[in-house]
Amino acid sequence: MKVGFLGLGIMGQGMAQQLIKAGHNLTVWSHNREKAAEFSKVHSCSPGETPADVARNSHACFVCVGDTNMSREVIVGRSGLIEGAASGSLIVDCSTISPSASKQMGAELAEKGIRFLDAPCTGSKAGAESGTLSFMIGGDQAVFEEARPLFMAMGQTLYYCGGPGKGLHAKVTQNLVLGNIVEAFNEGLVLSTKGGVDPEVMIEILNNTGARSGYVAGKANSVLQREFAPTFSVRWLEKDLGLALEVGAELGVPLPATSVSQQQMRLARAMGYGDEDICGSIRALEQITACQVRSGATSDS
Repeated sequence: MKVGFLGLGIMGQGMAQQLIKAGHNLTVWSHNREKAAEFSKVHSCSPGETPADVARNSHACFVCVGDTNMSREVIVGRSGLIEGAASGSLIVDCSTISPSASKQMGAELAEKGIRFLDAPCTGSKAGAESGTLSFMIGGDQAVFEEARPLFMAMGQTLYYCGGPGKGLHAKVTQNLVLGNIVEAFNEGLVLSTKGGVDPEVMIEILNNTGARSGYVAGKANSVLQREFAPTFSVRWLEKDLGLALEVGAELGVPLPATSVSQQQMRLARAMGYGDEDICGSIRALEQITACQVRSGATSDS
């Protein structure tokens, strides 16, 4: 199939590569033209000058960009996908953005006969590069079933969550829980380390009690080894927690813990850690308390 892919960041590059491996004829676009040109050269696909240009050469287009404004610009903005997509074609937005804004874009596309799915994903860089992402899909179920082979080229687990925006509601909820776990881990490990507990012992306790989580199992060693290269950065988690607060306001659901976690991610950004992996957010609390969580840390570290 002729497929477009827009957004070649940490996740997007791996996702686009999986579509190519599955035999699809790809046209790609990025805000960074040099990145799109280099990707096209390395992977023998075509670069598009604009999103509209990509849409003209594709039966289906996937979008994976950073935030709501970027998504709206790519999909329904000037020279956006809406200007080049044919009636009956498909646009899938894999970005984590506002559910309300996504539904509005879907309505604008529907007026021109263009089909639309919101399909945010999780699995970070490793999942994108290995084709093992999990997708949360919202939109018409028949359209989703038709697009299933395209999703399966990039992921192993597909969750159909309901009508328009429902995939995003699920993803926002997932990242809400993740963000609060990150903040709890940061507070707990700094607290125990400051109190003299070996962080390696503390992490073993967490991994073998009711406090265990996938985040602790997957990221604790990175903290101990001071390895903060981003697979999912602090700035994007802060953005996603902000989305959760917006949805909570729309639905009248108080989210007090999430408010604190979002502000702590903002603090980490303000202290210069915004482009590091989410586990690097612990450095803000470490700096405030003069206590570093690392292998061999002691109570007076």
